[in-house]
Amino acid sequence: METRIALIGIIVENMDSVDRLNGLLHEYGRYIIGRMGIPYRERKVNIISVAVDAPQDVISALSGSIGRLRGISAKTVYSNVKSGVSLSSD
Repeated sequence: METRIALIGIIVENMDSVDRLNGLLHEYGRYIIGRMGIPYRERKVNIISVAVDAPQDVISALSGSIGRLRGISAKTVYSNVKSGVSLSSD
């Protein structure tokens, strides 16, 4: 299955939703290339970037699920690079 490389930018304004966010990231962990979190204490938010390599529908599902969490915003940027990498569906 063809995959795409994407970056999901996440801003966490409600710390009560962090456990659910981490659960989603764990659930989609096999697609995650890497992630970086930056606590912005002065503004009481956390900024997270998650790099993924996954089929388009998987990226959309993850980003949409994150964006529906209360107090969390997510936007996705896609690379023009497509790969023919086959990821197992364990």
